[in-house]
Amino acid sequence: MALYYFDFRDGGNIILDEEGLDLRDMVAVQREAARALTGLASDSMASFKGSQIHQMAIAVRDESGPVMEVEFAFKIIRKQ
Repeated sequence: MALYYFDFRDGGNIILDEEGLDLRDMVAVQREAARALTGLASDSMASFKGSQIHQMAIAVRDESGPVMEVEFAFKIIRKQ
């Protein structure tokens, strides 16, 4: 197992993960990044007002540096 950090980027804001998670392999890392980004995207979409385009990402790193980045973008167009 290795310690991975999941840093969240929402537009120009970056929130660094200072705790990290012990995960067994890159498949587990990818699953965790997707799970975390799905929850964050859901929360963000629920609070949108009007029509907007939004991008967010999770950059995963270990003690050696970057290992993966998962990006997500969505567009909401309200007709009313």
